Amino acid sequence: MAALGRVAWAWLLLLQLAGASHVVYENLLEVEAAAAAVPPSIVDPLLRTGYHFQPRKNWINAPLYYKGWYHIFYQYNPKGAVWGNIVWAHSVSRDLINWVALKPAIEPSIPSDKYGCWSGSATTMPDGTPAIMYTGVNRPDVNYQVQNVAYPRNRSDPLLREWVKPSHNPIIVPGGGVNATQFRDPTTAWRAGGHWRLLIGSVTGSARGVAYVYRSRDFKRWTRVPRPLHSAATGMWECPDFYPVEAAGRREGLETSVSGSGHARVKYVLKNSLDLRRYDYYTIGTYDRRAERYVPDDPAGDERHLRYDYGNFYASKTFYDPAKRRRILWGWANESDTSADDVAKGWAGIQAIPRTVWLDPSGKQLLQWPIEEVEALRGKSATLKDRVIKPGQHLEVTGLQTAQADVEVSFEVPSLAGAEPLDPALANDAERLCGARGADVEGGVGPFGLWVLASANRQERTAVFFRVFRAAAGSDDKPVVLMCTDPTKSSPNPNLYKPTFAGFVDTDISNGKISLRSLIDRSVVESFGAGGKTCILSRVYPSLAIGKNARLYAFNNGKADVKVSRLTAWEMRKPLMNGA
Repeated sequence: MAALGRVAWAWLLLLQLAGASHVVYENLLEVEAAAAAVPPSIVDPLLRTGYHFQPRKNWINAPLYYKGWYHIFYQYNPKGAVWGNIVWAHSVSRDLINWVALKPAIEPSIPSDKYGCWSGSATTMPDGTPAIMYTGVNRPDVNYQVQNVAYPRNRSDPLLREWVKPSHNPIIVPGGGVNATQFRDPTTAWRAGGHWRLLIGSVTGSARGVAYVYRSRDFKRWTRVPRPLHSAATGMWECPDFYPVEAAGRREGLETSVSGSGHARVKYVLKNSLDLRRYDYYTIGTYDRRAERYVPDDPAGDERHLRYDYGNFYASKTFYDPAKRRRILWGWANESDTSADDVAKGWAGIQAIPRTVWLDPSGKQLLQWPIEEVEALRGKSATLKDRVIKPGQHLEVTGLQTAQADVEVSFEVPSLAGAEPLDPALANDAERLCGARGADVEGGVGPFGLWVLASANRQERTAVFFRVFRAAAGSDDKPVVLMCTDPTKSSPNPNLYKPTFAGFVDTDISNGKISLRSLIDRSVVESFGAGGKTCILSRVYPSLAIGKNARLYAFNNGKADVKVSRLTAWEMRKPLMNGA
């Protein structure tokens, strides 16, 4: 995220006050040696996440893969607890799980970024050289935003430790009525028909979010296309992302410059982070390269607000991984704690587990799943099979520690006949529906799911659950499935931010079957419903359900029996290195 609004400034300030550690390695030999050694714990081990990447600062910039290494870049202020001096910190990994911090990659050093190096993206040139496009601030009295480019000083260095900025920066400046203080976050560029193209997020005077298209033949001189690629009445578009997906629903990702204009087998995803709502939204549609226009397949797509994640998830960025031919999604999760507690504990903000993302065979939404590499952290396991949970009952999963766990469960409801009717007033508002029909409100079919990070007496618990409703009159009569994360009882601390999060699950549950996967990591619960159709990440800070005292249950608060066809839970080890 580039412009770092008020919320972002708060996280940056907290992180600097906390003085988080950030070990930097100078050469490849040091990195390889460090990757094989477990560093000593330097933070409170009870609630700091164990296997989620937790850098000094929150937003991810320009993830890329180069010569066998994955790179992520993230923003922080190395000079103090004030807004300014924004640089790009840099960590590398062989497997997207074990991370080693390097020295900052990009720092203010030229007139066009003197007052901050904000977010951007990486593009791989035809000869394999990565280029970073980023937003710079060039004035001390106003956040006047321009776009810059940087290249590796040494292409043979797989760690990309040094970057240089050519003299022709800035390469894009606002003009022609563009709001210069709301003009940021260049996307990965794509090339077709002899031109490079990229998008920059902005907003018009009428509060329409816009994605401006800029074109170039040489990656030096860029010209804005008169009309935006797309716009909608949503407020400022931050961190836009635009990429192709295989329309056949295959998991394989597509390189950003794939020639898909007008091709029936290729669709495009346009994602924007809405500054007003603090959520990421996307649409799926068709890209006309000649007209430089994007049209969502769903005419009401900009109002439907499909989301990558229906919880704490913002400022996300995808990249194409050529090593495994997949598209990977990174996202940032903010805290649910008070400012004073953030300062005391020493961190603020984490990265979600990287997710593979692809188009659902229906073509109506994306599917997401944790990258396969996270399974290498699985340890001791416990499995339950064919266990029926009666109404109002629960079932504990024993034999392992679950404060840091990976849980996969398949549920089966023998009958949907008892599903309660869906209130028409809440039919389009999953969060309100979840708030009104939470985990402790008895339903017809559900709520059923998991209690995670629960204390022994279940005084503390975070519920991740499904609830099935009869369709509203006049609809297609397809049962409506709601997925919720309810942390309202995650802690008795009244100062914690504990909102319920929810999304509808576009799945056929006529056979009564549905699956859930939850990644539990001390103070984060990241859940994937129905094979990744609906995802919810939530931050929670229990006071009792910590470490060995955390319990895991399957529960059923509906009036119909629910069968756990299979549940497997794994203890999750910590990575050797976690980036900070």
